Amino acid sequence: MSTKTELSPSSKMIQRKRKKSTIEKSENLVGFFFVSPMIIGVSVLVLLPIFATFILSFADWKFVASIDQLKWVGFANFKELLSDDVFRKSLINNAIFIFTVPICMAISLLLAVVIDKSVYMKSFFKVAFFMPYISSVVAIAVVWQVLFHPSAGPINQTLMSLGIDDPPKWIADPNFALLSVMLIQIWISVGFNLIIYIAGLQSIPKELYEAADIDGANAWVKFRHITFPMISPTSFFLLITGIISTFKVFDLIAVLTKGGPMHSTSMIVWHLYDTAFVNLDIGYASSMAVILFVIVFAITIIQWFGQKKWVNY
Repeated sequence: MSTKTELSPSSKMIQRKRKKSTIEKSENLVGFFFVSPMIIGVSVLVLLPIFATFILSFADWKFVASIDQLKWVGFANFKELLSDDVFRKSLINNAIFIFTVPICMAISLLLAVVIDKSVYMKSFFKVAFFMPYISSVVAIAVVWQVLFHPSAGPINQTLMSLGIDDPPKWIADPNFALLSVMLIQIWISVGFNLIIYIAGLQSIPKELYEAADIDGANAWVKFRHITFPMISPTSFFLLITGIISTFKVFDLIAVLTKGGPMHSTSMIVWHLYDTAFVNLDIGYASSMAVILFVIVFAITIIQWFGQKKWVNY
């Protein structure tokens, strides 16, 4: 006659924990198996190039040379950047180009309020304003290149018909080239900001506006004390992503001006590309990439801490 040995409560608890631990390990292993392609892709295509960029920024190496010809130069590349007139001009152009972000946000917010409150066929206007954003930047640049033509372009033809004998040469004029690119960038980005702002406006509780109407608040008071504070998280998102995108502008410059005339539209990314893939100076270009990373990181951190004073969650 066999007898069964009953386990104590503590032994049962230990067995359950071991079983649960085994199940968790198997689940974690399966989960890691599913995400491993993404981890490998991110590591090879993102993390490894970033790590290599930081290393190469302290070296002198040509793109077509073998790895044996790599020379460590320390901070020499960064010191050379301080005396590089084109790099300093690119920094100034990028700083000026940042102003496209608040201008675009202001225009988009105004259009979003008007479309959300007072316009029929809202879907049509959403699509119409969003089309430039989803269109090919190269195609857009070619169209604007025709529009900005100094003599035969529709813009200058219109200005001359209005009595302006010597209209600006736009992208061919060093004084107007950067302004022209900024106008195109604003025209492209308005649609995306508009869609995001409309989504933010539609999430505001209607009861707030009804209470303001009962108190006799006018449109400006409601916008200042209800609309703007309630969409501040949306504005913060668009501000960060917009500033980061200004440091990545490349397509427009490559098609329209190639950094000219006289480096008036040269940006850090374009100068980096020209140095790395035209002059084949990878070490010097990597130092520019490191400086660009530090600038974008610093601006993002400043915005992150500064948003506590004006963003309402």
